[in-house]
Amino acid sequence: MTEQRQTATGHVYATMRIVLVCATAVLLFGLSLRPLLEEDYRHPALAVCAFAVLAGVTGAGSWWALRRRPLPVALMVAGTLLVLAAATAATVAVSPERRFQAPEWSFGLAGWYVLLLLLDRVRVLVTVLAAHTAMSAGLFLIAGTPDRAALGAAGAATFSAVSVQLAVVVITGVLCGRSREAAEAAEERDRLLTRMLAAHQWRERQRHLFAAQLGTVLPLLAALADEVTDPRDEDTRRQCALTATQLRRLFAQNDDVPDPLVHEVTACVDVAERRGVDVSFAVSGAAVELPLHIRQELTGPLVTALSAARRRARVSVLRTEEEVRIAVIADARAVAATTSTGPVEVEYGRYGQFQRLETRWRK
Repeated sequence: MTEQRQTATGHVYATMRIVLVCATAVLLFGLSLRPLLEEDYRHPALAVCAFAVLAGVTGAGSWWALRRRPLPVALMVAGTLLVLAAATAATVAVSPERRFQAPEWSFGLAGWYVLLLLLDRVRVLVTVLAAHTAMSAGLFLIAGTPDRAALGAAGAATFSAVSVQLAVVVITGVLCGRSREAAEAAEERDRLLTRMLAAHQWRERQRHLFAAQLGTVLPLLAALADEVTDPRDEDTRRQCALTATQLRRLFAQNDDVPDPLVHEVTACVDVAERRGVDVSFAVSGAAVELPLHIRQELTGPLVTALSAARRRARVSVLRTEEEVRIAVIADARAVAATTSTGPVEVEYGRYGQFQRLETRWRK
C-alpha cells in the first residue's frame, strides 16, 4: 500500500476513533452511571472498580484519539485486558437473575471499548468480541438454568449489542475501501499530470534543440545559395558533413528503440558511409539505460570525428556494468579538442594520419 493510501486509511481510523471515544464516554457516564448508583449489587466494590477502570481506559484512549494519533500497541493490549477484566468483574457483581438487564451495564459497553482499541485489527477485534460474548453467556448459564423469558432477554440483548458493533466494523471497512479507491484515483491523476508535464518538457526541449540546430544549418544553406561559399571547398564540405551528421543524430534521438545509444551511433555511421567513408563498427556489451544528455556528450566527439573522416574510420562501443565507452579512429586532420565537462570524459590522440577520440562515462 502506498503512502497516500495509508494516509487515507489512517484518516478514516482516526475519525472513527474520535466517534468511538465520544460514544464510550456518553455510554459510560450517561447510561451506565445511573444503574451503578441506583441498583443493588452483590459486590458493589467490584462494580465501582470496573467503572473506574473503564473511565481510565476512556481517558487514555481519548488522549491519543483526539490528537488523531494511532494507538500504541502497549495501550491496545493493556486496554483490552483491562476492559475484559472490568467487564467480568461488573458481571460477577450483578445478581444472576439480573444478568443481561439494566444492572449489567458492562455487557454492551465493553464491546464499544474493544472497538475503540482494536478498530484497525479486525481479526483480533472479532476474536475478542466473541470471547467476551462467550464469557458473558458462560457466566449466565453457570449461575443456573434460565427460563425462556430470561433466555429471550439475553438473546435480544446480545444480538442488539453485537450486531450494532459489527455494523461499525463493516462501515469502517467500507469507508477505508472507498478512501483507498479515492487515493488510487488521486495517484493515477498525479501520474497522468506528471507524464503530461514530462511530455511537455520533452517537446519544449526538442523544439529548442531543433531550433538551435537549424540556427547553424540555415546560415550554411544561405551561404551556399548566395554562392558566398564554394561547395567544392574542403572546409565547406566538412561543415556540411558535420551539420548533416548532427541532424541525423538529432532525428535518431526521437526514435523509440530498445538501444538508443547504438541507434544514434549507427545514424552517425550511416551518414559517413553515404559520403563514401569506409566505416568499421563494433559493439560490445549489453544495452545500458542512459539519459539523453549523457548520450549527447558521449556521441558529440564521434559526430565531429566522422564528419572530418576522409576515407576510413573505425568506431567501437564498449559497455560494462561500470562504464560506457565510445572510441573512433579516423583518417582526419586534427580535430579541435574540447575539455571534458560533466560526467563524460573525453580523450584525444594522434597516430600518424589517424585521429583517435574516446568518450567515457562511469556510473
